Amino acid sequence: MNIFFGELIGTMLLVLLGNGVVANVLLNKSKGQNSGWIVISAGWGFAVGIAVYATGWASGGHFNPAVTLGFCFAGKTAWGLIPVYVFSQMLGAMLGAYLVYLSYYPHWKVTADSTNKLLCFSTHPAIRNYKWNFVNEVIGTAVLLMGVLGILNSHNQIASGMGPYAIGILVFSIGLSLGGPTGYAINPARDLGPRIIHALLPFSKRGSSEWGYSWVPVCGPLLGGALGAWLYQLVISPLQAL
Repeated sequence: MNIFFGELIGTMLLVLLGNGVVANVLLNKSKGQNSGWIVISAGWGFAVGIAVYATGWASGGHFNPAVTLGFCFAGKTAWGLIPVYVFSQMLGAMLGAYLVYLSYYPHWKVTADSTNKLLCFSTHPAIRNYKWNFVNEVIGTAVLLMGVLGILNSHNQIASGMGPYAIGILVFSIGLSLGGPTGYAINPARDLGPRIIHALLPFSKRGSSEWGYSWVPVCGPLLGGALGAWLYQLVISPLQAL
């Protein structure tokens, strides 16, 4: 139950604050409208840090199926726990997306751009090229897992309570450096759960939920998470014995 509620509440906070900053930047007549990509990247980084501080101690602070998969490959999470992690993450992501909808309720009606509405829930590529969009998500998520595993490495002697802060900086950095091509989902639940909510909500001028693209921010991060954890275990962890 600690895992279920920790991941549900943590993922809810992650998506509420992360997609909330996107809504603040993109929706018409919001106080933060047009404040730019740095604000979005910072908001997502802070969202991850706050979520891990809030409930990471209860569940391990994955909030991301790609992290759960990577931790299984790294031997830090039991394979049999994948269903409870993924189910709670998806549920939390959907709840967080719905709370974003409520938080910005008057702004949906005055925003005509349907793509901007979708972006407040899920990712959308800057240039649609499925192969290279997929590659970008793989690379970004591999960096995420390598960074998280490095932060958690005892050799770094992270001061007590500073781990979530460092992970938030890592996500901020990925957004600034690698987020341009796809909006850096790097998390299947963060993208798929809110995309389902987008498809269900009673928007005016909704536009497409872009299901044809939806496999990219799901499959790319899963492969990237496994690859990043594998590379860390294969190449970096053995350095500890030298």
